[in-house]
Amino acid sequence: MTTNEKNKINDLYSITPIEITIEEKQKERSREETKYQKKKRKEREKRIKEKQKKEKNEEEKFDFDTEIVIGMTNNNKQHKKNSQQAFQEKAIRDKNERRRIKRNKRIKRIIKWTSIVVILAGGTTFAMVSPIFDIQEIEVTGNEKISSDTVISLSGLSKGQNIFRFLSDKIIEQIKTEPYIQNAEIKRSFPNKIIINVKERKQKFNVEFLNGYAYINSQGYILEISNTKLELPTIQGISTPENEIVAGNRLNQDDLEKLEVVLQIMDAYKSCDLDGEVTSIDITDKNNYSIYMENEKKTIYVGDGTNLGDKILWIQAILKDNEGIEGEIYVDGDLTENFKPRFKAKV
Repeated sequence: MTTNEKNKINDLYSITPIEITIEEKQKERSREETKYQKKKRKEREKRIKEKQKKEKNEEEKFDFDTEIVIGMTNNNKQHKKNSQQAFQEKAIRDKNERRRIKRNKRIKRIIKWTSIVVILAGGTTFAMVSPIFDIQEIEVTGNEKISSDTVISLSGLSKGQNIFRFLSDKIIEQIKTEPYIQNAEIKRSFPNKIIINVKERKQKFNVEFLNGYAYINSQGYILEISNTKLELPTIQGISTPENEIVAGNRLNQDDLEKLEVVLQIMDAYKSCDLDGEVTSIDITDKNNYSIYMENEKKTIYVGDGTNLGDKILWIQAILKDNEGIEGEIYVDGDLTENFKPRFKAKV
């Protein structure tokens, strides 16, 4: 290397004090500018953060459902309003739909019942005027004492009459005016037959009445007044006034109570096959009923009707011991108090 070249290299790496001073100033200036920019940047970032924080706080405090911001659309409130409006519109549509369905049902119901009424009216009119439903036969069933002709006459029904042109209840009441008939039932057998089923009362006792007899059943109904005595037990000593002894009436309350005891006595006699032997029962004294047995020619005093089971056993034994002997049997005492039944022969 030449000296000249060496000098050039030294010149390149050699720096004068002035040049060093300028370079240092430039570096100092660069550092200061960097500090200033960093400071500005930090201040700017700080302001941005503070602004964001402030906006966030304001946003949290702001009620979007009740407040309006100028120049700003309240989306929440508008959405809620739209939802309420939609709900109201749906409610109105549902209400209208229910009204429509209800109205249609009402119309269908009216049409249905109108049709039924029209059909029934037409059918009724046809049934009332058509000769197909004119009565051709009247049958009476269940009757023994009262004739079929009498029942038909009481009913007021006749052949040729329309099968629908009468009230069953009215016909039944007319038939029941006959004392022997307890109840009746009317049946229509289409197209032209009537069946009358009756239930009759049965004669149970003769009741002495003036110079004749009244026939009564077990409930005390007076069925018939006659001069002929039936082959039935005769009740004597009734208290029912004579003017009330009329067919269709009933014995008075006092006689009905006595009749209950008479029925008990007859049941007790029936248990020993003696009921057919009773000719008459005197009920004048309710504390001492008396029974007359014509075939045995004996009168039996049974008292007030208590302890009938024990009394009938005594009566049965006394009858067996005194067969064919006319007299009186006394079982009218209290068998629980050492009363002893006895037989007194007629002298």
